[in-house]
Amino acid sequence: MNRALWTSLVSIGAAQAMKIPGRIRESGRWEWKDLVRTGGMPSSHSAGVAALAAYLGVKKGVSSPFFSLSALLGVIVIYDAMGIRRHTGLIASEVNHLEKTVVKLTEKSSPHLHQKREKELEEKLGHLPEEVLGGALLGTLIGWISAVTEPASKGRAAKASQVIRRLWARLT
Repeated sequence: MNRALWTSLVSIGAAQAMKIPGRIRESGRWEWKDLVRTGGMPSSHSAGVAALAAYLGVKKGVSSPFFSLSALLGVIVIYDAMGIRRHTGLIASEVNHLEKTVVKLTEKSSPHLHQKREKELEEKLGHLPEEVLGGALLGTLIGWISAVTEPASKGRAAKASQVIRRLWARLT
């Protein structure tokens, strides 16, 4: 079993599940597609990459290439969530508003025809900084819990015990 992968997937699932009450408050209902929607608090993308980095940091050490790669992946994903995807959502909101304006204008002047889109563009694509932070904190917690609760194999028992002692000493 690939514990690092499962840890990330569990973190993504937990973040998505935490969004359901908010979706119900917003719309008064819940749909299955809400489980895979983007945007909202907490960021499941941030939770997944943070869980992976935390797990690998505890298991392999923060100076390992595994942690370095996962941390770099995390920076890219988080930058994308707050930057490009967020701005794409803002642009979609403007296009949806423009669509409504064009429909109103073309209703009044019959020579201009406009075909209205059947459904609006998705606007909740990216994340606010606090949503990314919430996802990163959730993922870090899940990654750390997964790493310290994983049963150690015979050759790694001493190392795992040492990592837990070091972490405990930093926390206290």
